[in-house]
Amino acid sequence: MLEILKGRGSNGSNGEQAGEKVGEKVGEKVGLGSIRRPVIGLALGGGAARGFAHIGILRTLIANGIVPDVVVGTSIGAVVGGLHAAGRLDTFEEWGRSLQGMRNILGYLDIRLNGSGLIGGEKLATRLEKAIGQTLIEDLPVKFAAVATEVRTGHEIWLTRGRMVDAMRASYALPGIFSPVLIGDRWLVDGTLVNPVPVSAARALGAEIVIAANLSSDVFTHSTTIHAHGAAPAPVVSEAEATPTKRRFPRLFSPEKTMKREFFGGGGRPGISSVMVDAFNIMQDRITRARLAGDPPDMLITPRVGHFGWFDFHRGEDLIAHGTRAAERALESIQEAIDVLAPAPAGHAPKAGE
Repeated sequence: MLEILKGRGSNGSNGEQAGEKVGEKVGEKVGLGSIRRPVIGLALGGGAARGFAHIGILRTLIANGIVPDVVVGTSIGAVVGGLHAAGRLDTFEEWGRSLQGMRNILGYLDIRLNGSGLIGGEKLATRLEKAIGQTLIEDLPVKFAAVATEVRTGHEIWLTRGRMVDAMRASYALPGIFSPVLIGDRWLVDGTLVNPVPVSAARALGAEIVIAANLSSDVFTHSTTIHAHGAAPAPVVSEAEATPTKRRFPRLFSPEKTMKREFFGGGGRPGISSVMVDAFNIMQDRITRARLAGDPPDMLITPRVGHFGWFDFHRGEDLIAHGTRAAERALESIQEAIDVLAPAPAGHAPKAGE
């Protein structure tokens, strides 16, 4: 990878193309001197609650002088990246650290059974509006895009203008959980369906070095094909059959117990919630591998957060810490890539150990 970067820096062709795409303003932002700093892009992947790790990644990069000029995100990556671009990441981090237990989280979920998703999403949108108001993407100080998917066509949509809140909602509208969001004349859902870690979008917006954060790298190992499904399980006696006759009728028709059993599962059978989450984990893992193989980033940060659940928002502090450690492990490689494209001026070479 460093050899490719050396080729870019030596002929200057990529730098000229990036300058044409990003425009003169980027030159002003990153500073044009005798040696121009390369345009840095950050691609933040999806992963629901695991996205709190993106906060630790961003904090660590910026603390070490690696400030992104282009920020692109999918799903929770669009939320964290957008709030950073709008200068409101502190508010989101404080909110995340304040969540204690599932009761706090359920308070933000307006559950409904008569729409195209289990959760309307209005309460979460209101929370985001309090943080960023009516901020428009085109008014941000850095280039930003949120990735979403069009429902009927499967098109990958890059939201690069309009209200930040609308773009974020569309990018994290997980099918079956959140209702689709209408932007323009398109109904949009979660961008994870088409581009879980949007490296391609960051490059298209002018990034010369793309740092990507993948939150699903350790959810599964290198999966394989199993040619036998195993022995048949022993028959399981249902709860209704095991209940004495005089108590069977009320248990059988208890709406609360029936909904709980169907949603969470029981008796060794997975429920609706676990099936949906596992299905999206598998889908995201396969699509991420394919997209990253076809368009790899210059540097990939992979927090080890696979053991966290999609709805573990109350574990924000631990997730932020995992993101911090992952970014720290990648710092040296990222700085090497930057130095290849923009070496230190003569007489200003970094000292050993810096």
